[in-house]
Amino acid sequence: MEISEVRKRILSTIERSRQRAAERRAHVDESAKAYSRFIETIAVPTFRQVANVLKAEGYPFGIFTPSGSVKLVSDRNAQDSIEMLFDSSGDRPLVIGHTTRARGGRVIESERAVGDPAALSDSDVLEFLVEGLEPFVER
Repeated sequence: MEISEVRKRILSTIERSRQRAAERRAHVDESAKAYSRFIETIAVPTFRQVANVLKAEGYPFGIFTPSGSVKLVSDRNAQDSIEMLFDSSGDRPLVIGHTTRARGGRVIESERAVGDPAALSDSDVLEFLVEGLEPFVER
């Protein structure tokens, strides 16, 4: 094989890779802005409503907003929590739901993709919270 052909293919690969990386960075920036709006206008208010209903029903939960996320935490056990985070490590930036629950001496954690921050609604957030709260409200 000619060195010129090898060089041409390698340079083409480098250029394609750079273009994809630039497009990905632009998409991540766009999604990060959408996530910021989502947290402020949809997730935090929905988490607050859920915390208020839980308190009224005898399940004391507080809400925290640590750097770019929202977290519902049990007042009885600080390890029991449900959180929404932004994950830009994959091919598509997504909102991730993270649940932590203490059972005796064990801590059970689960994580799932909730969706694209630009497309999520308060109904999506409520659905995630309802599913995640089930183990916490069993008696």
